[in-house]
Amino acid sequence: MDKIMEFLPFLIPLVTLQFALFGYTLYHILTHKTYKRGNRALWLVITIVLINFVGPILYFLLGKEDS
Repeated sequence: MDKIMEFLPFLIPLVTLQFALFGYTLYHILTHKTYKRGNRALWLVITIVLINFVGPILYFLLGKEDS
């Protein structure tokens, strides 16, 4: 238990950033109709399955249509 308490100052901002990125990614996917690669369903699955930083980062690098 003491080990967890040592890492909390690092983990809390990291988890907050992760959920903020996840939320913004879902918002962006659901409010846009065009994507560079794939479709809405594909990016939703990738983002939800890879909920950590990987899914949202992949979407913004590969799927987000520049507008």
